[in-house]
Amino acid sequence: MAAKRRTPCYTRFMGAKLTFIHSGDLHLGAPFRGLRALSPAWAQRLVRAIPEAYDRVIQACLDNQVDFLLLAGDMFDTDKPSYAHLRHFLRGLERLQDAGIPVYMIPGNHDPYPNWHEVATSLPPNVHMAGSDAPEFFVHRDADGQPVCLIAARGFSNQASDGSIADGMTRAAAEHACGTGAPFAIGMLHSGLWMDPFKAPVTENKLLSAGMDYWALGHIHMRYATPEPDPRIVFCGCIQGRDIKETGSRGCYKVTLEEGLPNRIEFIPTAQVEWEQLCVDVSGCAGVDDILAACVRAMFDANAAAHCEEMVARVTIGGPTQLYDVLARPGTVEEMRVELNESYPAFYCDALINATTPPLDKEGLEAAGLFPAALIRAAKSMASQPEDSRGGKHAQSGSSRDDARLQYLQEEFAQRGLALPRGVDGMLDDLAEGACDMALALLDGRDA
Repeated sequence: MAAKRRTPCYTRFMGAKLTFIHSGDLHLGAPFRGLRALSPAWAQRLVRAIPEAYDRVIQACLDNQVDFLLLAGDMFDTDKPSYAHLRHFLRGLERLQDAGIPVYMIPGNHDPYPNWHEVATSLPPNVHMAGSDAPEFFVHRDADGQPVCLIAARGFSNQASDGSIADGMTRAAAEHACGTGAPFAIGMLHSGLWMDPFKAPVTENKLLSAGMDYWALGHIHMRYATPEPDPRIVFCGCIQGRDIKETGSRGCYKVTLEEGLPNRIEFIPTAQVEWEQLCVDVSGCAGVDDILAACVRAMFDANAAAHCEEMVARVTIGGPTQLYDVLARPGTVEEMRVELNESYPAFYCDALINATTPPLDKEGLEAAGLFPAALIRAAKSMASQPEDSRGGKHAQSGSSRDDARLQYLQEEFAQRGLALPRGVDGMLDDLAEGACDMALALLDGRDA
């Protein structure tokens, strides 16, 4: 059962509810390096993707009729945004102004606070911006003028030492500064938390002990929320992946705070183009056409789980194959990449990486009677249910062998401070065979 919010001092606010969008790391104007030389058309498509993702954030606020929008820094990718990007940003804020939706925002390390002075007069009246030198506090009120939420906000500061960026950002400090209490209190920071020790780091314990109902964080480009099942420290990630390091769905969070209930966060995808890294086993492919077909299937499978139609993928083909020599010929894999990109216009392969190996002649190696033969026999002996002389299988023997192998793996992972991945118990035979193939490839002087 989900833990209920414990705020005994605020029982008079029971039944209060608040809904807002938590976004940030828009990076309007960010370049997409590396693609222009490969495909000017896709490079231009990605340039449009970030402004379109920002438009989706604004539309999410309108569609959900939220109480306000939080922007946790790095609205622009540079401290000197172009006129076009600045105007696009302001038009989105003006749409919220027309709908009566306030915006609370902070600067990030890419768009430091001093540079905002030049555009402060252009911000519509619904926008409230905190600086980076010290925390600033805001009171969000309902239509009747009653305080609903206290917001403590501070942007990125190069002067912040470990933990200091959150100093003075407590619920009590917000009440004192604002001269009122409210059902909810929110903190907003542009910080590396513990993930980036060089960008205004702060500990989770410091934030959790501040009495805030929710911490809206920016800077880290991946989604992160803790603790479960009542998330109070949250990174929403960036709104649009910019390179192959930022794979998967990107977007913002719709957050619902309600007295007496755990916090609820709902991911809203905003990315127009997703990045993916795919590995395709081509060991069963009889020809180059089969390899291309396998790559296309893998791209469709990945896109089926995505939140948008367009995708840039980096595809690695691997496994032992009779086509190893063909693929190793200069120019072959690049020609295949070009052909792959002609197969479906909504997908683009920025790199096709050949990680295949020559097929292993296990029968020949075993017949030779040398060390590889002993390795192959040892791998066979690890089969979970080896056949007896009558063609039957010893189920109990196999079960015991599985337990022993699983215990061995758990001990090896524990010694390295790692947790054994889930589902390994159903893959023991495949793992043993794969380990044997890898060892044989290394003995043969190949890259495994």
